[in-house]
Amino acid sequence: MDMIHVRAVSPPDLTERVEELLGSDPYVLNLIVQRGAARNPDGDSVSCDVLAGAANEVLRGLRDLRVDLRGSVVVEPVDMAFPGRAPDAAALRLGALAGMPVWEQVEARIRSGGRYAPSFYLYLVIAGLIGSVGIVTNSQILIVGAMVVGPEYGAIVAVALGLDRGNRGMVRAGLSALCTGFLLTIAVTFLFSLLIRGFGLQSEAFDRGLRPVSNLINTPNFFSFAVAALAGVVGIVSLTEARTSALLGVFISVTTIPAAAAISVSTAFAGWSEAWGSLVQLLVNIVVLIVVGALALRSQRAIWRRVGLRHGRGGGPG
Repeated sequence: MDMIHVRAVSPPDLTERVEELLGSDPYVLNLIVQRGAARNPDGDSVSCDVLAGAANEVLRGLRDLRVDLRGSVVVEPVDMAFPGRAPDAAALRLGALAGMPVWEQVEARIRSGGRYAPSFYLYLVIAGLIGSVGIVTNSQILIVGAMVVGPEYGAIVAVALGLDRGNRGMVRAGLSALCTGFLLTIAVTFLFSLLIRGFGLQSEAFDRGLRPVSNLINTPNFFSFAVAALAGVVGIVSLTEARTSALLGVFISVTTIPAAAAISVSTAFAGWSEAWGSLVQLLVNIVVLIVVGALALRSQRAIWRRVGLRHGRGGGPG
């Protein structure tokens, strides 16, 4: 059964209410309260295990008591537990709610991908360079490699979360990182493509106009929208369920890095129509992924909220 471990530091005047909240919940297990045991912040140490399907309501209750503001709350996944009869019975009572995502963890995963350290831009540029080599050598393997290296999906999903939660700061930071990152990638990759052209390093097939890889990238069509929309749904579901294998499939399904590389290569080789098509492809993928991501997040919350209400518990985030 899925479970999380909650560690909290409670101000002494709140501890009795925190203990009552946690102790009265049948899905809270292994509750331990140690008075005056915590330092920095000072207070009472409270820890417990919570069945994942009931975690959203428990965490909301702690926030309502302002434990997160006046003390601290830390949530950790439980990798392995040996359940007894009580946890088994509690899990059975949860029913369909047992599979509910812990929204705090989901948002933490998305926010971790929305941190734009210098390495974010470095990975983006390197992915673009790999993509440009894949284009001039007609290598689909290198194109897939560039897709996997690119970190842009983290920023895209962070923007989607910002739209869903009404967090303008997150939206601005994500869009700024995407614009800066892709402009830098296109500029560096353009210089690299000029170097390839200047030394005649492109493949003979590319020189003769046989460019099956770049033709797929610079010709946006209905399937560009369809694949981006489907990838956006799968990406959000894989994040909520922590399925890394499915998320990897999203990375190699969307044409963002390849499109940025194709803009640079086409411009360096004076292929203006191809460059324009690649730009449209890039914008289509980013916009569709953001919009579908925000809608998928909101839809999942609404669905789980309805399931939670049927079972007498809140199903959405606080």
